[in-house]
Amino acid sequence: MMRYCVALLALGMCLAASATTDPGAATIPRLEYEPLKPGTYELLRIQRTPDAQLLDAQGRRVRLQRYSRGKITLLTFFYTYCADPLGCPYARETLRQVRAGLLKDSRLAAATRFVSVSFDPGNDTPQALARYAAAIGADGQLEWRFLTAQSVAQLLPLLEDLGQDVSVQTDEKGRPTRTMHHMLKMFLIDAQGDVREIYTLAFLQPLVILNDIKTLHIEAQRAAGALARSAPSVR
Repeated sequence: MMRYCVALLALGMCLAASATTDPGAATIPRLEYEPLKPGTYELLRIQRTPDAQLLDAQGRRVRLQRYSRGKITLLTFFYTYCADPLGCPYARETLRQVRAGLLKDSRLAAATRFVSVSFDPGNDTPQALARYAAAIGADGQLEWRFLTAQSVAQLLPLLEDLGQDVSVQTDEKGRPTRTMHHMLKMFLIDAQGDVREIYTLAFLQPLVILNDIKTLHIEAQRAAGALARSAPSVR
């Protein structure tokens, strides 16, 4: 409970900082509390990660399940062109700092991936995703997948299943044409595909997210060790 109460204070600091800085800049507020040490707490299993058919930055059809299993995954939704300082630029700076922390430990980096799914399939084509990935320096040191959908209609069930709040623009026949005004969220998924934490703006602190990733990594190592100890020995 303390973690969430203090995070609300951090949100207020963030809003205040954003009001006094360059409107296009992303400012991460200073962490005003000491986060729990990795491995000293447990993250609840919130839900299974839904599957969806998407397109990668090379235009290939892929299943989201391919990139939400086997590694600890930090999933985000974004627009390549978003300039709201409390939107995608804020999330991008958070990811940059988390990535920098992960790269200090090669084993942790190898066990983690980022997945960024576009809200706007109409504009964020595979070609746009490839340009965006190159522009932000996604250089392969840490697995980072950029995905989009073939249409808004195809994307909406995934957003609904994850509880990703977004408003939808429709045409004169009521068909969805574009998503707008989304709530910033990140989803932390374990290697088995379970969502273990959902970060909203109040909780987007790089150190907190990094500690949660380390906690899931420690959990996986402990589970592997317990399995090895329980396996019958071969003589």
